[in-house]
Amino acid sequence: MSWSAVLPYLIVMAAVTYLIRMLPLTVFRREIRNRYIRSFLTYIPYAVLGAMTFPEAMYSTGDLRTAAAGVAVAVILAWRGKNMVTVALAACLTVAAAQGLLMLL
Repeated sequence: MSWSAVLPYLIVMAAVTYLIRMLPLTVFRREIRNRYIRSFLTYIPYAVLGAMTFPEAMYSTGDLRTAAAGVAVAVILAWRGKNMVTVALAACLTVAAAQGLLMLL
């Protein structure tokens, strides 16, 4: 593939990325004082991260049952305030144990 074929795609991607980042700065020049809107904007990164992560976690193992077991353990441990390394290791071990159990059955 030559640069003449790739260059238009790079230019369009750069323009879209620039617009996504700069448009809010130019449209909202003043500080947002509405408590509802500020609260809404505070939770957007968490919602987007969850929307991107959760489906991938459910289909990562190839078996919905083992993935659900790992996600359940991760949610319970995270809810109880465990650190991220503990949550990740426990979820991985749970998936491995569930896959081993399913292989025995």
